[in-house]
Amino acid sequence: MSERHNPWLLSTPALAVYATFLIVPLALVFLISFFNFDFYGGIQAALNWENYAEILGDSYYYEIYARTFGVAALVTLACLVLGTAEAYVLSRMANPWKGLFLMVVLGPLLISVVVRTLGWALLFGSTGLINRALMALGVLSQPIDLMYSNLGVGIALTHVLVPFMVISVWASLQRINPSTEAAALSLGASQFTVIRRVIVPQVMPGILSGSIMVFAMAASAFATPAIIGGRRLKTVATAAYDEFLNTLNWPLGAALAMLLLLATVIVLLAANRIIERRYGAVFN
Repeated sequence: MSERHNPWLLSTPALAVYATFLIVPLALVFLISFFNFDFYGGIQAALNWENYAEILGDSYYYEIYARTFGVAALVTLACLVLGTAEAYVLSRMANPWKGLFLMVVLGPLLISVVVRTLGWALLFGSTGLINRALMALGVLSQPIDLMYSNLGVGIALTHVLVPFMVISVWASLQRINPSTEAAALSLGASQFTVIRRVIVPQVMPGILSGSIMVFAMAASAFATPAIIGGRRLKTVATAAYDEFLNTLNWPLGAALAMLLLLATVIVLLAANRIIERRYGAVFN
């Protein structure tokens, strides 16, 4: 066997697992999305586009997709700002504070997402800690409604996903030569200019990979929108869940899921292309 084929042979077990647990289920969901559903007859094998036509022809689903991607975009922006700043501060800390605060930042990943979201639900309630504190300080005259709102879902998702942005950006910061920042400062550049013109372009691969992870997970999140958003504030994930388990309309739920996957891939590829054009030298 030639050396050219060795990498493929070594990758065969991983490719087999990848195909078994990802490609095959996705292919089955894609196939089911073309079936029909009858309330009395159940799922019927018939290849057609009726489920996709129903979704694309109903403004109700447009609202769900707009809400899903709108919240995902805002969460990605919030995680980008907070995560990049946190990663930069962490990279400038000395031991043992660096390790301690890194554990603080990554601590939420050690707790179940359901537990974290339920904690936010307790804080967001009309009698929760946030409303009580703001009313006690005189900031509010009456409680604000954070539960069952896009803002509440966005805050909870940001808390859940910001560690992924911190990890990505922090890994890129570790590869930066400190002498480049020192050289810029010695030439008269301000700290803000150094961050904007020297640091940010070099960590752009980490920012891009972190943004991709955050956006994809925010768009497909289920537990947080289901708990904070409730039944009346649906996202694509909760709508597909209802079709699968409540109405038992698996074909329509599968079509919702496949359109979500397609739209997410298109958005991420477009963002990747735009950023690579702007910072092409960094990626090469």
